[in-house]
Amino acid sequence: MGTALLPAAQAVAGAVVLARLARGRQRRPPLAAPAAAPEETVSVVVPARDEAARIGPCLEALARDGDVLEVIVVDDGSTDATAQVARAAGARVIAAGEAPAGWVGKPWALQRGLEAARGEIVVSLDADVRPEAGLARALAAALRDADLVTAGARFLCETAGERWLHPAMLMTLIYRFGPPDAAGPARAQRLVVNGQCTAVRRQALLDAGGYGHSARHMTDDAAQARGLARLGWRVAFHDGGGLVAVDMHDSVADTWRQWGRSLALPDVTSPAWQAADLAVVWLTLGLPPLRLLAGRARRLDVGLLALRWLMAAAAARSYAGRGPAYWASPLADPPAVLRLTTSALRPTRDWRGRVYGAAG
Repeated sequence: MGTALLPAAQAVAGAVVLARLARGRQRRPPLAAPAAAPEETVSVVVPARDEAARIGPCLEALARDGDVLEVIVVDDGSTDATAQVARAAGARVIAAGEAPAGWVGKPWALQRGLEAARGEIVVSLDADVRPEAGLARALAAALRDADLVTAGARFLCETAGERWLHPAMLMTLIYRFGPPDAAGPARAQRLVVNGQCTAVRRQALLDAGGYGHSARHMTDDAAQARGLARLGWRVAFHDGGGLVAVDMHDSVADTWRQWGRSLALPDVTSPAWQAADLAVVWLTLGLPPLRLLAGRARRLDVGLLALRWLMAAAAARSYAGRGPAYWASPLADPPAVLRLTTSALRPTRDWRGRVYGAAG
């Protein structure tokens, strides 16, 4: 790219990012638990495969929540003690069984939980989620103004490596899609949700086809939300950091390997959009730190780096622990963008010993 063309391309990409970030001037209110208990009954579904080491704190917290009618753990063929741990915590355990042809494991487990639930509202949580008291009633209250509610969690990053890399990977999402809790509606094909924590009305989702919208997708949360949005569903993302936390990974290597697999949302994003997204993040996130370290930073690079540190300050409350590693995370942007690139160019369709066919 020529010396005159590169700054122009960077300026255009920077303008695109600023326009996306500007959507966050009006944002949905953070989740808050109302004083009154929910009027509708609430079931919590936790899909789990080999989660014996992680699922305990989630289930123990749910067992103390008087707003929860029942907790259903859908055991997706675990080879460890997941089912025993779940039963000991008071959960009802059902076996997912073999998924029908074309279904990925997690959507099928969620479908089984949806069908088995007795509550009028179904909250789905991942096994590594750490809910606080009041989460169920807060999600139920948010459903008054939406058909699908999803909540962003507070991240628990225990190692310095995680606190360095994880925020950089998160920033690639924000630069591509803008703040997820922006009040304005997002286009269905660009909708992003947090599948770790969602809430729906059970019968409404059954009537809309259940989790069939995400049946074939590894990036099942985005596929499900986009499919429902195309049917006219109102999808609302709220900051839930005050009521829910998540301990996603054990190390920086695990963050790189596991979250990086789906970072590009490769099976729900068209090749054209993936190419455009990669261009934007390379020009605005990947290139400025590299030029700074090489002693070749231009004024535009400095401006983009300043914006990036401002975004780190804005996102700081999403992390339970920060320290120097967190504040140095803008220097992790180049490897994060590289991982995004490999996610787009070499998408994988295997998970915990299972290999799935193409999404179609």
